[in-house]
Amino acid sequence: MKKIVHVAAAVITRPDGSFLVGQRAADTFYAGYWEFPGGKVEPGETPRDALIRELHEELDMQVDEAWPWLTREHVYEHAHVSLHFFEVPAWHGEIHDRVHAALSWQQADGMTVEPMLPANGPILKALRLPRTMGITQAAEVGVTSQLARLDKALANGLRLVQIREAGLAESEREHFVREVVARCRTAGAIALINGDVDLARRSNAHGVHLPGHLLASTATRPDFEWVGAACHSRAELEHAAALGLDYAMLGAVKPTASHPGQAGLGWDVFAERVRSLPLPVFAVGGLDVDELNIAKAAGAHGIAAIRSIWKD
Repeated sequence: MKKIVHVAAAVITRPDGSFLVGQRAADTFYAGYWEFPGGKVEPGETPRDALIRELHEELDMQVDEAWPWLTREHVYEHAHVSLHFFEVPAWHGEIHDRVHAALSWQQADGMTVEPMLPANGPILKALRLPRTMGITQAAEVGVTSQLARLDKALANGLRLVQIREAGLAESEREHFVREVVARCRTAGAIALINGDVDLARRSNAHGVHLPGHLLASTATRPDFEWVGAACHSRAELEHAAALGLDYAMLGAVKPTASHPGQAGLGWDVFAERVRSLPLPVFAVGGLDVDELNIAKAAGAHGIAAIRSIWKD
């Protein structure tokens, strides 16, 4: 069995969502392939320390922010690597490449360079996953009001919607789901159905969101482009990862109106539970969209919310 080599990798991002990739030089393994900048974690270093050092050595970059994101393993012919990915949204200094054949800023939904290193397929899909998820509440505010709020949110850039409406009558629920899916598809947003695989297929939704009881009884990934799950423990998060799901949702981080009197996890517990997972995790529970960077600093991919997403 090959020794595991730990590698720090940077998803260096700009405000427009683009990220930096480098082409491996001719004298390296996988010459000509594209990769995320970074390098080997040396003895005595943390992955974050290694990332900061490598980006300075490779790109002459001084890192201002480095948020833990995903950790994935991949077995190459020459090495078994554990890749510790960080998002790097802020840095200073002009980029001067010292090790790659070329650099390129790319968008995950429109890559123009290839091939990427084999380990990066799931990373590119994760980068296509929006950072903010809106969870519908039509049973509480009314279908007409929820659709109006959805239209406004989509116009303002929301691109991920979870339809969770067990409280609606069946006929009204089906009509509402079809309306939401149609609006999302028109806007280029992802629509997920909570807990109802058959309805997701009938409505042409992009995928499903598994509540906890369904996650526990699921042995194979449902056949949709996007599949996620609600989790409350590390064991549930690991089960979601083992199924190859595209994301998990963990909470509640803070006390919520729907569960009065219950304490939230807090950011420290959240960060510990999501540490070194291979899939993106949304923080949920009493959160405002303005807390997105706080969530990312704790290892979250993004924020899922009900009331703060639809507020006027």
